[in-house]
Amino acid sequence: MTAVLGFDTATADTAVALVRDGEVLAESVCGPDPDSGRPVHARALLVAIDRAVAAGGGWGATDRIAVGIGPGSFTGLRVGIAAARALARGRGLPLVGVGTLAVLADGLLALDGGPHTPALAVIDARRGQAFAALYGPGGDEVWPPFVAGADELCERVAGLPSPPVAGGDGSLRFRLQLEGAGAVVVDAESPVHRVSARRLCVLGAAAAVTRPGGVQPIYLRRPDAEIWRERQRGASHG
Repeated sequence: MTAVLGFDTATADTAVALVRDGEVLAESVCGPDPDSGRPVHARALLVAIDRAVAAGGGWGATDRIAVGIGPGSFTGLRVGIAAARALARGRGLPLVGVGTLAVLADGLLALDGGPHTPALAVIDARRGQAFAALYGPGGDEVWPPFVAGADELCERVAGLPSPPVAGGDGSLRFRLQLEGAGAVVVDAESPVHRVSARRLCVLGAAAAVTRPGGVQPIYLRRPDAEIWRERQRGASHG
């Protein structure tokens, strides 16, 4: 039997689950702070992990850790991956990284009507951009993760031979443009728009194990803070 602790902090959600041989023993999703709107990864992640591990019988009954590696928020990814590395080293457990877009696509491919339609996973990247990746009906990666503005993303979608089903918070933000390009965006109320930690665990159970330091985030672009510092330096020398 294999028990996988999985968590993802690439989006505004803190998603955690523990799955043993396909059975979900614990699962939680903590959204942003209702007052500030900011993600609560730093304070919610370890609490949710402790609860999930306890529900599975403790660390001695946990066989591996799977962590979402993005793309997504720079700060969120840093929190999640640092925690995963520390726990893997401290507990002597194997660690695997799972793409956040792959997790979203896995949910899309499980919808009624699949897996005959390609899945377009889209995360809102802010600044008018989206992180996206396209997966075939069998789950194969057609477009590796990339970052693009709405126009470029929709141009690529319009050129596809068959319309994809789209999900993720980015698909909701750019719904009108994506639907205009031929994509079918899932209803806003559907859970497929949020990262599923249980699906992350299932994908993580089949992923190749690496050393903790070998699990690297998918950033795709520089963090906002770095760009802001460059602009400040430029302004001071102007």
